[in-house]
Amino acid sequence: MTPPAAIEVLPESDTSTFTIPDRLTLQNLAKRRAASGKLVAGIAAPADIEQFKGRTQHLHKPKAKRWDDRISAEAKGRKGSSLKNAAKFLKTPGLISLGGGLPSAEYFPIEEFAFKAPSPSHLESRDAVRDHASQVVAGKHDMVEGTSDFDVATALQYGQGHGAAQLLRWMVEHTELVHDPPYQDWSCTMTVGSTSAFDMALRMFAKPGDWVLSEEFTFPAAQETAAPMGVRFAAVGMDENGMRADALDEVLSNWDEKARGGPKPFLVYTVPTGQNPTGATQPLERRREVYKVAQKHNLYILEDEPYYFLQMQPYAGPHAPATTPPATHDDFLKSLVPSFLSLDTDGRVMRMDSFSKVIAPGSRCGWITASEQICKLYSTHADLSTQGPSGPAQLMLFKLLEEHFGHAGYLDWLLHIRMEYTARRDVILAACEASLPRDIVRWEAPTAGMFHWMQVDHTKHPAYPSKSVEEIEEEIFLKNVEFKTLLMKGSWFRAEQDQELQALFFRATYAAAPFEQIEEAIQRFGRAVRDVFGLGGQANGHAR
Repeated sequence: MTPPAAIEVLPESDTSTFTIPDRLTLQNLAKRRAASGKLVAGIAAPADIEQFKGRTQHLHKPKAKRWDDRISAEAKGRKGSSLKNAAKFLKTPGLISLGGGLPSAEYFPIEEFAFKAPSPSHLESRDAVRDHASQVVAGKHDMVEGTSDFDVATALQYGQGHGAAQLLRWMVEHTELVHDPPYQDWSCTMTVGSTSAFDMALRMFAKPGDWVLSEEFTFPAAQETAAPMGVRFAAVGMDENGMRADALDEVLSNWDEKARGGPKPFLVYTVPTGQNPTGATQPLERRREVYKVAQKHNLYILEDEPYYFLQMQPYAGPHAPATTPPATHDDFLKSLVPSFLSLDTDGRVMRMDSFSKVIAPGSRCGWITASEQICKLYSTHADLSTQGPSGPAQLMLFKLLEEHFGHAGYLDWLLHIRMEYTARRDVILAACEASLPRDIVRWEAPTAGMFHWMQVDHTKHPAYPSKSVEEIEEEIFLKNVEFKTLLMKGSWFRAEQDQELQALFFRATYAAAPFEQIEEAIQRFGRAVRDVFGLGGQANGHAR
């Protein structure tokens, strides 16, 4: 969403007006920080999200829809931790606390954390990233000594379910810089990664017998999270642009509660960018269409976006020269497809952000953005379950993102990995052009993420239809393993596993393997397909 071309002025009363503030930018962020004063956040400090957002920045926006009638009995029954609620008094001047069961930091056997991190100004090559890395250090008592807003002693203590205020402030600012949610009372709270976030969302909104809508091919762990709760997935048709709005509307308009054995769905789970497993990315117009259907049927959208910043340069062909990356931070942000969060005028989106694909999955730290009502329910749940992300992980991310990178440096890092993943994507596509029989295998060039989705035309198998689609898929899979290559079966990703398989797909990832291994793996996959289909040694009309 681009900022308005001019500042608008709206009436406040019969005799006065107020000015709509510009959206947050890198340039005015420092001014806001200075105006809000020094952040003082000690042990288990509550977080003032409104202060992090800016006191007046969003007052002109509407408030979010409330979801009281959709909240589960479990979520309504959680009253929060009475002991943690008392932590708000810890910052009272002169207070001597004998209340909380906090161990003394004197007995934490860690004096400092240290790690090396790349310099945002030296990301032009892998050698530069390694050679210009600098030491980042967090000491045990940096806050007392006035050298940092966060330290080892605080990070290793008990904390709030919403996470450390120091890192949460950075997350709130980042969310506003990138998405600028268009309603007033949005908020953020930390998660122990998006799988945990999805688990908690189901506990907040669903009950046994409910259904969740998703793309017809979806992330298996989401289904496997829902299944023990008695929650099932309903498939929504998709194309090369992801979930189809017309298919979503059709499923809901024709929902048969008796046949389905459950009520019309309320939740829709979607991975809009670089979707797992298909790699599809919903363009802006598709997202608007899906959001309109959500409004029509009063749906709540769970927007799972681990690949959002892995949006790549346009694919120009197997031998095309490298394209020029965005020149400025503003250009980079404008090049991103706007999120559902940035279109959410009602407060009907819970966006799940993750560091897993852009920093490290082992950090087990992310955050959700939703209305204050939902974030409060979520953090209350966390207080009585996960207790929030690991303190050392939060401290490491704070030192990296806040003190080492800063917001601008983090955007530089994201732009760097955008170009790295673009190169990887181009390698696998060139390998497919060279090694796969195009009359049997077809694909679309992914524009984001780390997955390449290939459709195999099962109707050209010599034994079809006496051999089923599942049997042909298994034959290719095992032949591929025989050739010492692993690709994932498309059938494993079906939203409705009991549905008969109508098409044959395989998923490959280009995220981690060295380039030469990507090329070799695709060559072996091509051999497996030709072997199973009885094509001999031909690849694209050429013997190999």
